[in-house]
Amino acid sequence: MRFVSILVSVSLVLFGQTGAAPDVRAVHGVVVDATTHQPLANAWVTLDGNVNKTGANGEFQVKTKASFVDLRAPGYGRLHVPVVGAEMRIPLAPLKVRALYMSFWAVSSQTMRSQIYETAAKAHLNGVVIDVKGDMGLVAFHSSIPMVAKTGANRVITIPDAPALIADLHQRGLYAIARIVTFKDTPLALARPDLAVRNAGGGLFADNERLHWTDPFSQIVWDYNIRIAVEAAKAGFDEVEFDYVRFPDRQGLRFSRETNAQNRVEAITGFLAQAQKALNPYNVFVSADNFGYVAWNEGDTGIGQVFADVGKVVDYISPMLYPSGFKFGIPGVRNPMSDPYRIIYASLEKAKKRTGFSGIVFRPWLQAFPDYAFDHRAFGKTELRQQIKAAEDAGSEGWLLWEPRNRYPTQALSELSRELWFKEPVQQAARR
Repeated sequence: MRFVSILVSVSLVLFGQTGAAPDVRAVHGVVVDATTHQPLANAWVTLDGNVNKTGANGEFQVKTKASFVDLRAPGYGRLHVPVVGAEMRIPLAPLKVRALYMSFWAVSSQTMRSQIYETAAKAHLNGVVIDVKGDMGLVAFHSSIPMVAKTGANRVITIPDAPALIADLHQRGLYAIARIVTFKDTPLALARPDLAVRNAGGGLFADNERLHWTDPFSQIVWDYNIRIAVEAAKAGFDEVEFDYVRFPDRQGLRFSRETNAQNRVEAITGFLAQAQKALNPYNVFVSADNFGYVAWNEGDTGIGQVFADVGKVVDYISPMLYPSGFKFGIPGVRNPMSDPYRIIYASLEKAKKRTGFSGIVFRPWLQAFPDYAFDHRAFGKTELRQQIKAAEDAGSEGWLLWEPRNRYPTQALSELSRELWFKEPVQQAARR
């Protein structure tokens, strides 16, 4: 059965006169769950660039000249609908995103894109995560930002027409997430050494991949990444996901100021809050990737990440819950290869308990690549089933599969879809 498009028409129940007037007028609306018809609190409402949230009863009331209203809410899709009266009742459809990663290089290949689209269709998946600014610091589409040109970050273009790509994804029923590798940025660090992280001896810091990092305290670095994110939003992406939104996990490094747990957390959450504010007018979701051990560790894990703080300034947290990454195990599971289910489920339950957030906030990254830390097994149908079932059982908003080579087991995922997640009717969500 083919995955149906997540684009739908929107029904509006009008209580007053229809027809938009050119003058400022009062608009009262109620946002409801399209399935249960219950009011939705804390849904984002954007009219003419002005952002509000619905109250406990799902209501919003504004004075506006706007002809359209944009809406979104975590766990739901996003809408762009006409303001057709002074009284509006707007249904917002639930949306649980289950997505595949598409790398900076894969998106340039028609063959690889087609393979990923085929996997998504056969496995009833409804999203893709695409590198907009990849691990090498290169920006995939043509950017109008002067610093992108100055750093050479646009020297390789793998998305020549971003709006056309997004239109094609939406036509296929795929929710589009723009991945932005944030503070790991070799082009910017080399072009602007004053913005780079340095080692104890004063030289530019390079990580194990020989890549350089920029200073998470720097407002210039913040602005650079946020401007790229805004370009992605304007191109039509449904969500912007910030990866490597942290300090390097290395001791003895030098930044523009001395670091401690408090100012590291303030830097990371401050950047994300500023990004959310800048992106809100474009009605896109904002998410952040975090280390899996952040669910378990006290403090900021030395990198500025604390779920309770990050979750207040983004729509979704995507902890990287790869079993291979849990080299120290978790309580009760010393060898993660022995119980991938427990690694995922216990980590998500721990995160919910420590933060007080519902499962809808968490959309984990799951492992689809071979183990590198324990017995070097391939992660096939059995391992995928254990991880996906754990995420589903923990009530997550969805999940993302990471395979850096983008070689996904289509048959296994197709079989698992019918077993684990394609039992309910496909939910739909309109978008811009």
